[in-house]
Amino acid sequence: MNSSRLLLIGLLVVAPAFIVSAVVFGFPWPVIASGMGLLMGVIVGLALSGRLRGSKNLTGTGRTPEINERATDFSPKLLDIAINEMREGVLVINDDMRVVASNRAARSVFSSVHGQIDSRRLTELTRNPAIYDAFLDAIHGQERGGVKVETYESGRRIFDLRVVPLTSNGGSKILGAVGVLFDITRLERLEIVRQEFLSNVSHELRTPLTSIMALAETLETGALNDPENNRRFLSIIQKNAVRMQHLIEDILELSAIEAGNVNVIPETIQLRSLVEEIVSSLSSAAAGRSISVENLVEQDAKVFADPHRLMQMLTNLIDNAIKFNRDKGTVTIVYEAGERDRIIVTDTGEGIPGQHLDRVFERFYRVDRARSRDLGGTGLGLAIVKHLAKAHDGEVTVSSRVGEGTQFTIELPALRQAESNELVTSAGSGS
Repeated sequence: MNSSRLLLIGLLVVAPAFIVSAVVFGFPWPVIASGMGLLMGVIVGLALSGRLRGSKNLTGTGRTPEINERATDFSPKLLDIAINEMREGVLVINDDMRVVASNRAARSVFSSVHGQIDSRRLTELTRNPAIYDAFLDAIHGQERGGVKVETYESGRRIFDLRVVPLTSNGGSKILGAVGVLFDITRLERLEIVRQEFLSNVSHELRTPLTSIMALAETLETGALNDPENNRRFLSIIQKNAVRMQHLIEDILELSAIEAGNVNVIPETIQLRSLVEEIVSSLSSAAAGRSISVENLVEQDAKVFADPHRLMQMLTNLIDNAIKFNRDKGTVTIVYEAGERDRIIVTDTGEGIPGQHLDRVFERFYRVDRARSRDLGGTGLGLAIVKHLAKAHDGEVTVSSRVGEGTQFTIELPALRQAESNELVTSAGSGS
């Protein structure tokens, strides 16, 4: 059998395999599905044509028996490895609803089943009616797609299941069915986050916008000539417009940080002078409520960070410490060197209840919504701090006691270690 004939056989094997695989993987991502179908088709073609190459018909090709044996063994192993490394779960059953083949991803879906799942009935693997009904319909000749399946065996997971019947060569008899489980747990979670984000943004913009529209209408209908109220109304309009501006700026900033479009360029910083600059900019807000802001950072303290981004993080934390403090309270900023450099901002406010601590860094999450709005907060400041800390290969943490106050800590890579890494990187790039 010459090479052109082998190629023809390979193509004849690949083509139907590609079509079947494209049908199976055709939902919900067509472009990716086509690629998966092509990959599966090529692998199946290689496997089957490899078996042909290793058969007795190829004894006159000049290959040694050892090479023929390797050609026979390699392609099926390649097919088995490829299927088992797929993220999608593949499950094949016969017409008796028994599993005849499965890959690693499919077996992980039924992790509570002890031992092998092959040769077992589908009802032994799961009692989920969505899975059973989809395969049963395929056995009866009906293709099923877009079946949403939820499992709780190893945490909540959500799958999109597509099942197609497997027929004989003539198509007259159904031999079984093949199902593909697409794990869409992360997509579902992201969709929930997106919906919550849109809902929160709409709500946060609606409140000041409603106030602006109502006051503008009041001024238009005669209050503009009222010297006692017109300036007060204009002041409220301006305040709400500024609030909307800050909200939009924070949304754009957070989106850029999360998308990785913000460059962090760390350098050695004199921390005390940076903190003094922040405290000075917030002094009027602190003086208005007789709050004492104490910069306890040592004169020679240094950290390795992006100056602009570190100022942004500390401004958010110190500003919050002032806003949510008691009148005549205290805010302290302390620096601690160690395996990680730590900048600690502490207030003497009412504190945060324990059930809220895990969520304070979420976008738009507020412990006291009414008070936050009155103080002009957007609900995005701490989320920005969290992402900027991560961009520095650091983190931000919080601890609090109700009635005693709250402490936020920014942890950054230690200065000596960071400078050492920077020196090694520079030397490596120079060589």
